[in-house]
Amino acid sequence: MSVGRLLLRLTLCASVAGGAFALSGCASQPQPNADDATLERVAYRAEGAPSLTLYTMVNNRTGQGGHTSLMVNASERVIFDPAGSFYADRVPERDDVLYGITPAVEKAYRGSHARSTHHVMVQEVAVTPEQAQRAYELVVSNGRVPGAYCANATASVLKQVPGFEDIKVTFYPVKLADQFEQRPGVKTTRYYENDSADLQEGLARNNAILNGE
Repeated sequence: MSVGRLLLRLTLCASVAGGAFALSGCASQPQPNADDATLERVAYRAEGAPSLTLYTMVNNRTGQGGHTSLMVNASERVIFDPAGSFYADRVPERDDVLYGITPAVEKAYRGSHARSTHHVMVQEVAVTPEQAQRAYELVVSNGRVPGAYCANATASVLKQVPGFEDIKVTFYPVKLADQFEQRPGVKTTRYYENDSADLQEGLARNNAILNGE
């Protein structure tokens, strides 16, 4: 792969600005698909009610969204990270879905994206077991998502979950977050860190933290 193509793959995925794609926050991080045995070994079911959690990575200067992803707590907890950058040695991935999302992994995921240039908007809503399992089935069967389609793919998944049919499909992460905010019972927090603006440094640091546990 040429240097130019590699840099393009590591550029962040999707906000649309001025009618053109402004690549800013998520990247297609090429990883081989994990096998069934690996996914079964790391499967994690979080305590508490089934839930959906929308992550939106927001530029601190412009307020524009750089990436969208969705954590699903159903029969197991996974993160649908379409065209996403996140990787860690102990977090297997298959078709843009991250598995084994323990509390430490979830913290590493947030911490890798939050930096001096971006913060993470975290929107969680409790759902029924049926809604959560439907979302889980949709994300694990969705397949890989091309760059710049992170919000589009996430909105398309949500729209197929009973009770979320009114979600409008969009390429804009913040517009999707605004829609999600209108759901009854949504709890919104914003996560900030003030470390290096280099996403790759954050990924490497959090990978080392997870490896050291």
